[in-house]
Amino acid sequence: MGLFTKDIKTMNDLFVHQLQDIYYAEQQLTKALPKMASKATDPQLKQGFLTHLDETKQHVTRLEEVFKMHGIAVKAVDCPAIDGIIKEADETAGEVADKAVLDAALINAAQAAEHYEIVRYGSLIAWAKQLGRNDCAAVLAKTLEEEKATDRKLTTLAESEVNLRAAS
Repeated sequence: MGLFTKDIKTMNDLFVHQLQDIYYAEQQLTKALPKMASKATDPQLKQGFLTHLDETKQHVTRLEEVFKMHGIAVKAVDCPAIDGIIKEADETAGEVADKAVLDAALINAAQAAEHYEIVRYGSLIAWAKQLGRNDCAAVLAKTLEEEKATDRKLTTLAESEVNLRAAS
């Protein structure tokens, strides 16, 4: 189902579709993060990926909670955006021989995923509130804050260490 198809007629339909989309995305990231951690050479980056893997598993659980709160079946729909981000990360990582540069590339790929998630969660929260589902919005807001915190940590690591090593 495409984003703007006849299947999406109401704000609720849009909310449910995007919930299914981000559910798929989070599931794919639980598979991608261990691979990214295994490729990372910077110890902080490696540990950051593993820590975020644990958080991402919690994000999946929270999404399942929101599905139930909203009274709908837990279901994922394909998310070509996250598939593309992950594919690009894999391809880029395979092309980088210098390990310091690879770490910088991995941070970039991780931030692309984080930014996608931040956009999705922000919209879902706004739509949940519009639909009178402040309970769902509150659960989603916890995840949004964790995604933003991860993005900030990646930026700090990139700017304070990883990019400096990659450039030298």
